[in-house]
Amino acid sequence: MMKRLIVMVLIGMTLVGCTNNSTLSGDVYSASEAKQIQSVTYGTLVMVRPVRIQGGEDSNAIGAISGAVLGGFLGNTIGGGSGRSLATAAAAIAGGVAGSSVEGAVNLAHGVELEVRKDDGSTIVVVQKQGNTRFSVGQRVALTSNGRTTTVSPR
Repeated sequence: MMKRLIVMVLIGMTLVGCTNNSTLSGDVYSASEAKQIQSVTYGTLVMVRPVRIQGGEDSNAIGAISGAVLGGFLGNTIGGGSGRSLATAAAAIAGGVAGSSVEGAVNLAHGVELEVRKDDGSTIVVVQKQGNTRFSVGQRVALTSNGRTTTVSPR
């Protein structure tokens, strides 16, 4: 019984930890971005604001499913007959809600919202994960874009 519980908990924790938020930072490039031509423009930071970035999908389905399975397993160990069925169903629902909440909390990353006045006079906002680089108002930055994503880095 205890072995099963440990296995189920480990599976659930493994599935929740599968989301990778590291590529949201301006300090990390994905493999597909390496060796690709990117355009660069320059500007000055006019506003820097800390934000939180919710990684993964908004539904938190993996956490909910893992929690429901684990909850159902634990609920099935309680009582007997129709009481066991009710305990299994209630524990599966509670586990699903808890698993979804845990996944949402695990996938939350510290980010930074950067408002940049570009040298051409236009203003843009870029949100990226807070990496090792600390930004401040008035700082000169480079905006690197591949047409889909833009990364801000200091100059």
